[in-house]
Amino acid sequence: MRSSNPVFSRRGFSRDNGMAGFNAQPQAGGAAVGTNPYAQGTVTGNPYATNPYAPTTAPVDGGQPTRSGAMTIDDVVSRTAMTLGTVVVTAALAWMLLPVDENNLGKSYGIAIGAALVAFVLAMVQSFKAKPVPALILAYAAFEGVFLGVISNAVSTYISPGVVAQAVLGTMAVFAGVLVAYKMRWIRVNRRFYGFVIGAAIGFMLLMAVNLLVALIGGGDGLGLRSGGLGILFGVIGIILGACFLALDFKQVEDGITYGAPRQEAWFAAFGLTMTLVWIYLEMLRVLSILQGDD
Repeated sequence: MRSSNPVFSRRGFSRDNGMAGFNAQPQAGGAAVGTNPYAQGTVTGNPYATNPYAPTTAPVDGGQPTRSGAMTIDDVVSRTAMTLGTVVVTAALAWMLLPVDENNLGKSYGIAIGAALVAFVLAMVQSFKAKPVPALILAYAAFEGVFLGVISNAVSTYISPGVVAQAVLGTMAVFAGVLVAYKMRWIRVNRRFYGFVIGAAIGFMLLMAVNLLVALIGGGDGLGLRSGGLGILFGVIGIILGACFLALDFKQVEDGITYGAPRQEAWFAAFGLTMTLVWIYLEMLRVLSILQGDD
């Protein structure tokens, strides 16, 4: 299937514009039958059925057949740990090496904005590539970390010393909550869910773009969508959208493992999860900053 994070054009595990996992139901042994465009005639709808990197091997100890070159949950966890670890390390370095006192605030902000722009460009480049490029993904994570480190330091310094820890804990809580809800099937990720999330996300991004444009032209807070009561409301909406993106990413990982995606596709999962968690963290940080700034 194809999951959509804030970078909507990022490629997922399918090679079409559809959602493989939503068109086919897994059968015994991980095969699936459905209307998947990869199915030819009566062949199962597994988009990776002919994947040369994932040959089926004999069952081990009476279990299901395995694929020696296929992506596993361990691959996803390890790649995600590397990507998120890069974000955390560079964020910590930026926090320590780029001070946000009055004498250095402008310079540090300039570096942070430059890092954010570079991260955006790297993310877009990776999004349009058919295969994941680990160097690009880790570079994106590094520059994103620089941006997060400076912004977090500034918020902690000028608003509340504890707000960053609260935002991190809040992000972890959202991740854990969505994971539990997804595993318990309280969240049903289907075409309707996908369409609703994408439509809502596009509307949200357009509103934020208009708000930024008005702020740049007229100054102040633009339409006021990122401050005060409206800021809290739209921040909460952003967090909810981030939670929905997490559900899409979990579905992407599940389908990739079920259909025998090549091991390298685990980098796509790490890329998507990292973008989603950064999204949630920034929205969480904004909401908490507004709440504590009004105290």
